[in-house]
Amino acid sequence: MSMTRSLRRVRRNTALGSAFAAALLLSGCGADVETDAKAPAKVTVKRCGEPVEYTIPKRAVAYEGGSADKLFSLGLVDHVHGYVMPPANPPVTESPWASDYAKVKMLSDDLLNKEIVVEAKSDFVLAGWKSGFKDERGITPEILDKLGIQSFMHSESCFNYPTYPEKHTPFEALYTDLDRLGKIFQVEKKAQEVIGGLKKRVEDVKAKAPKGDPVPVFLYDSGTDQPFTAGNQVPPNDIIKNAGGRNVFDGLDQRWTQVNWEAVAKAEPEVIMILDYGDLPAQKKIDFLKTSPHAKGLPAVKKNNFFILDYNEGISGPRNIDGLEKFAKYLGELKR
Repeated sequence: MSMTRSLRRVRRNTALGSAFAAALLLSGCGADVETDAKAPAKVTVKRCGEPVEYTIPKRAVAYEGGSADKLFSLGLVDHVHGYVMPPANPPVTESPWASDYAKVKMLSDDLLNKEIVVEAKSDFVLAGWKSGFKDERGITPEILDKLGIQSFMHSESCFNYPTYPEKHTPFEALYTDLDRLGKIFQVEKKAQEVIGGLKKRVEDVKAKAPKGDPVPVFLYDSGTDQPFTAGNQVPPNDIIKNAGGRNVFDGLDQRWTQVNWEAVAKAEPEVIMILDYGDLPAQKKIDFLKTSPHAKGLPAVKKNNFFILDYNEGISGPRNIDGLEKFAKYLGELKR
């Protein structure tokens, strides 16, 4: 029986299923929270490895779904002015926090840049290093510091940040961000509730994971001549591991990285995880893998073992745990 994951229609129909229902319950979707009592005027929190002094932001700008989801999961919609959402991101209506997205402004559907932030009169920007903040685009934390605009970077993206690198496993990076954002916005109690809920869901998955040799899994992001995949510094690595699988490139101390097809063939993946995003849909990637001389002989392709991971389940954010629960269910039903 084919183990191909149903495509976007099924995923949309199940978006309000048990995994998302749990997410809403545990992370307080749509719930505004007040700052903790006796909050100090300023707090010092690490931005990557650099201690930075923050005041409570009032006009935050979030770049991509993972950033906005982190803020909304903490009940901070009243502190968010807007978001920047490039085309790769799925529609915000698919988010568990869709009602919060509707309350703030969509500032751009392009890449993050300094002009957007300045025009929005933002006092805080949340993004990843090199995905949102980037020297080449003229928007970095240092540049914003000089403009008097606070910023914060996803800890998951900090391992190669210049001068102040910091390294965490991807799920620990998620918890670290929620903890630090809780301190910046002074909603620490709420942050600990959200973190505790996410950790419990992870432990529940791990307790039910298949025993024995982990299933070898190859994440396919893109690329024809050379595939783009996930190293051990991005959330899919922890999704695969905690569900009972093994990322065949977990030995690469990288985030998203390029490999060669010879290495993929040598790894003999039994499952291919497809990262699905707007400008390169999953079905096109599957069609390519089935016809490519590099990939059509892979065990996973021969058995039609494809799992589709939504973009916002694959980048750092609370929806990582939704992706984990879905992938764990898939592996539990996989015939080897």
